[in-house]
Amino acid sequence: MFTGIVEELGTVRGLRLLPESGQLTLEAKKVLMGTQIGDSISVNGVCLTVIRQSDREFTVDVMAETLAKTNLAELKGGSQVNLERALQLQTRLGGHLVSGHVDGVGTIRRISPVGIALVYEINAPPTLLPFLLPKGSVAIDGISLTVIDVESDYFTVSLIPHTFDQTTLGLKTIGASVNLETDLIGKYVARFMGMSKDSDKMKKDLSLGFLAEHGFI
Repeated sequence: MFTGIVEELGTVRGLRLLPESGQLTLEAKKVLMGTQIGDSISVNGVCLTVIRQSDREFTVDVMAETLAKTNLAELKGGSQVNLERALQLQTRLGGHLVSGHVDGVGTIRRISPVGIALVYEINAPPTLLPFLLPKGSVAIDGISLTVIDVESDYFTVSLIPHTFDQTTLGLKTIGASVNLETDLIGKYVARFMGMSKDSDKMKKDLSLGFLAEHGFI
């Protein structure tokens, strides 16, 4: 589990892609402090397990499912990535609960300056948009951000200068892909109420009786 508060930018030092898997070696510093083999690190919002490490680098395996559902296959030597160690119970939860299990890939469609901030419009798969709401949370490449508005095929977020400077979003341009993870709690609530990622229809049988039966009232 992560918070979506990026700890540092890492650099790709090795990427080996096989037909159905891959290995990624990253140069880092801060996230290696206290990290052991078997620990989880979020790489651009993807939860990956450390299989080897040294003083300056660590290596993770990437499964076929991860390559198919994220933008990690687009990385190359020298690419920078957002890194965050797994949440500890005594850590301040500065963002929101982020599992590192990416729901889909979006595309940056517009970047507009508004005062000191930059507003990003992100095209999202239609199956994810029902799980986004204004003032709710979303993880973009592992960065915890607040949704401004949700439209028919995209949503918007705003970046303060610190986020722009300290994460990979400041390096990306229009047309770039981003990993998206919608709010974990919202997904469970929607699932319980009858909404799934394959259908944005809500069950019609939600009633006071249903809520009472399941302990809500």
